[in-house]
Parts: sequence; C-alpha cells; structure tokens
Amino acid sequence: MSEHKKERRGLTLVYTGHGKGKTTAALGIALRSIGRGYQVKILQFIKSPQRSYGEQIALEKLGVEMVQLGIGFTWLKTPEEHREALRKAWPQARDAVMSGEYDVVIWDELNNALAIDKFPIDDVLPLDEVLETIRNRPAHVHLVITGRDAQPEIKEIADLVSVIEAEKHYYEDGVEAVKGLEF
Repeated sequence: MSEHKKERRGLTLVYTGHGKGKTTAALGIALRSIGRGYQVKILQFIKSPQRSYGEQIALEKLGVEMVQLGIGFTWLKTPEEHREALRKAWPQARDAVMSGEYDVVIWDELNNALAIDKFPIDDVLPLDEVLETIRNRPAHVHLVITGRDAQPEIKEIADLVSVIEAEKHYYEDGVEAVKGLEF
C-alpha cells in the first residue's frame, strides 16, 4: 500500500437536494483526485449504458472508469426491470469500495435509488448493507454519494453533507435537457 493511502483518512461526502449540480460536484472531486494521481471509479445507479454522457466520454480520455448500472428513469421501465438492475448494481458498487483498489469511489445517484418508493428495493439494495459498507470501507477510501433525498442515516454518518437547492431553473421556462449541460 502506498504511503498516501496509509496516511489518509477516507471521508464520506454527500451531495443531495433538488438543485442542479450534485453529480457535477462529484465530478469536480474526481478531477482533483485524478490530478493528484489517485485511482477513481464512478458508478451511476440510475443512468443507463444505452445512452451517451459527456462526462463519461471525457473521463475515458483520462483513464477513469465510469459505469452506468441503471436502466434510466424509473417511469420509463417496469419495477422489475429496475429491481433487477439494482440487484446487479449493488454488489459492484460495494466491491469497488471494499476492494481498496480505488482512492475515490463515487456512488452517483445512490440517494435517488434508495429513495424509490413506488416499488420495494430494500431486498435488492439494502440500506443496512450500504451503511455497513460506508462504515467498514478501507480507511483510505474517499466515498462520494450523490442524488436527491439522501437517507437520514447516510447523512448522519457522512463527514460532509451539501444540500443543493434550486432557486431558479431553465426547466421552469420549458427548456429541456441541454447537451453539454445535462448529458
């Protein structure tokens, strides 16, 4: 294990709220970490590998793996499709953290996944296992968790919680998702 891993205390950072910028904040952490020579892995719980994302294209050029584990918005697929995606996603996300291979792991949209209430998810993405992983991860691993509606238990054990709220958004004026800004 390298000296910087031995000396560092990994932190848990949570970016939540209903404003724009949670994933963007996590990507800023990723860029800083890459610049310092840290190993970074990003796992996205909702986004689908069937789409193209600007941040993924850029990060691939930097040698960073960003994996879409989801199947898209919850209203576009059946509950069973989402449950199956989450069932497969959780072990990958947990293993990325627990392997100790990465200095920074980003669980993008995990909060969104844990907040699903239209169908049961606790048997495929158990909150108690998420909390256990956060608490018991290798000491050097920084963990960044994003998404709306962070669970109180996650906020309680986090080292940083930033709540991002929208004061104004162009969606309110009918502007749809903008290439280069949203994807």
